[in-house]
Amino acid sequence: QVQLVEAGGGLVQAGGSLRLSCAASGSIFSFNQMSWHRQAPGKQREQVAIFIRGGSINYADSVKGRFTISRDVGKNTLNLQMNSLKAEDTAVYYCAANRDGLGYWGQGTQVTVSS
Repeated sequence: QVQLVEAGGGLVQAGGSLRLSCAASGSIFSFNQMSWHRQAPGKQREQVAIFIRGGSINYADSVKGRFTISRDVGKNTLNLQMNSLKAEDTAVYYCAANRDGLGYWGQGTQVTVSS
């Protein structure tokens, strides 16, 4: 059973930064892809950033230039560095992973940006 546990959410002022981490059970290299998603109240869940095996990375247009997805090999985590945060970034952020055709989700961590 794969477990993904997010951490690092919180309350921050607009313009500030937060760093989210996602700890995975099992090696992060075992996944075909790992990604961050978010869901704001009343809105659909959207993909924010994705890290695909082989090194390919993609970002949603709304976060390009502000967010950076990365992997920490030593800690076996997927990270999301979020800079220049805006009120519209407020959402629950989820980590997701895919392996052998199966998808896994973390429980989510709340990010609130005050304007």
